[in-house]
Amino acid sequence: MGMPAGERLGMDIKRTEQSLMTAKQLAVRAAGLTVPQYAALLVLADSPGISGAALARTCLVTPQAMTVVLKNLEERGLIERSPHPWHRNVLETRLTESGRAAVEVADERAVMIERAIADEFTEGERATLRELLARCEQAIGRGAAQL
Repeated sequence: MGMPAGERLGMDIKRTEQSLMTAKQLAVRAAGLTVPQYAALLVLADSPGISGAALARTCLVTPQAMTVVLKNLEERGLIERSPHPWHRNVLETRLTESGRAAVEVADERAVMIERAIADEFTEGERATLRELLARCEQAIGRGAAQL
């Protein structure tokens, strides 16, 4: 083995990410949402009319995964989709009143998780953590490029 298990940071990152997703799932469940659905609705609240492709990029999922999320949200009446006025093959996506209510309930609870994380660190530590995570992402990209 090229590196002892105790020196591998990937498991620490994965464990933290898994804890965050588990907590967020618990938080958004009260609104009847999954974390991907919540993420999509949260972006739509700030970017009404965004296309599915742009929404997928913003939510860091594949277009295929976002298509499934949007289909489920539309079937539940939480979003509406309509053709773009100039680009007929692009569908604009907007929250319905029910969608806005759902994301408000979910976000009220999800923010509790975000606040708990933020409160654990000083402002400087939060900035350092963001910088360190960005460096991790860059290092992962460099490592993947060598494969």
